[in-house]
Amino acid sequence: MALLGKPTIVLLHGVGLDHTMWEPAAALLADRFTVITPDLPGHGARPPAGDGVTLADLADGVAGGIPAGSHLVGFSLGALVAQHLALYRPGLVATLTSVSSVCERTAEERASVLARLRSAEADFPASAAASLDRWYAGTDVDPRWVSRTEATLRANDVGSFLRCYRVFATADAELGPALGTIAVRALAVTGENDTGSTPEMTRRLAAALPDCRAVIVPTARHMLPVERPEALADSLTTFIGESAHV
Repeated sequence: MALLGKPTIVLLHGVGLDHTMWEPAAALLADRFTVITPDLPGHGARPPAGDGVTLADLADGVAGGIPAGSHLVGFSLGALVAQHLALYRPGLVATLTSVSSVCERTAEERASVLARLRSAEADFPASAAASLDRWYAGTDVDPRWVSRTEATLRANDVGSFLRCYRVFATADAELGPALGTIAVRALAVTGENDTGSTPEMTRRLAAALPDCRAVIVPTARHMLPVERPEALADSLTTFIGESAHV
């Protein structure tokens, strides 16, 4: 239940990360929302994900902690989990926000993410370093946050990470044909310079959902909740505020 009449916002993190990635954005949202930041199965303090883990497994693993009628916000893999919940547990979802989300990858885009999966299978530390470079190089993010992200990535059970990364790499194909049946109001947000969850993908997602607005944050890269938490919090509060008055 939401506390003191505040609406509830649930923030779902990305693959290989945990709930702590939301701290900068959550601090900006806490005065207006009851903020819930669960760890996905296989992440944080939760047990490693088992062989054959699916998007449905990840969604089922957080659904029990989401109050009915929550404003659901997912980042990257968390966005796919949020979309799955909006499809199959619609009573939990008042609005849906997908942050830095992929959508209906092209053959070239799928080949690229599967190549990153193979790189992680071959050399996980090098893959983690490449992710940090892709997310943070050239940004003004506090180096302490870069270090925290690195520590979270490196703390993963490697097998669990790879199994969850495969879900991230493939589940958009599963979701794509059903996106048009998501009934709630939606927002899709990404950074202008996100090379993995590109502005084109965000526009693709906004076109696929029946009632979705696309927002592209200038100059930002993939880790939008850390790099530009103010811009994300502003987009969320505006969107959710407007939805409350529809």
